[in-house]
Amino acid sequence: MQAELEGQFQDFVRARWSRLVRTAYLLTGDVHHAEELTQTALAQAYRSWRRIARSDNPEVYVRRVLVSCNSGRFHKRWRTQAPAAARPGRTGGDQAVGRVEKRDPPLAGLAMLPAKQRAVVVLRYWEDLSETEVAEVLGCSPGTVKRQAAEGLAKLRVYPGLVRADHTVSGPGGGG
Repeated sequence: MQAELEGQFQDFVRARWSRLVRTAYLLTGDVHHAEELTQTALAQAYRSWRRIARSDNPEVYVRRVLVSCNSGRFHKRWRTQAPAAARPGRTGGDQAVGRVEKRDPPLAGLAMLPAKQRAVVVLRYWEDLSETEVAEVLGCSPGTVKRQAAEGLAKLRVYPGLVRADHTVSGPGGGG
């Protein structure tokens, strides 16, 4: 049973590593912090994997931990962890992060947003989650997601071409 759970966890990590790192990068603005944040979230998920694996969408739990750990960076000292010797699917730089790194204006705009607005904008527009899914990840109401998204988009409008007329963000997810 334990070997099966470990195999499921390893499959999950291999399948989602790149996307989770990209999300973490958009939240932190730093590749090294993004990788550490992703490792921290996955380490926490591993401890509860038996329960998480039974859920309908384990990725929601891991994203919640990712956002929570990122918020925790601002409230307490960030504990650095030794990076894993080999990361799943890594062959000299993460392609998802590389694509995002080429988009300096969005990152500059995201950096000026408060942590919760930044998380809402990243999850809603780069990760293409619905308002309900974002609310579930962040542990808040869909109304809060709508408000935070509207406020975040208003702040991002100073970056030409980033926020479209239809109020979508020109990002790699559903908005891009």
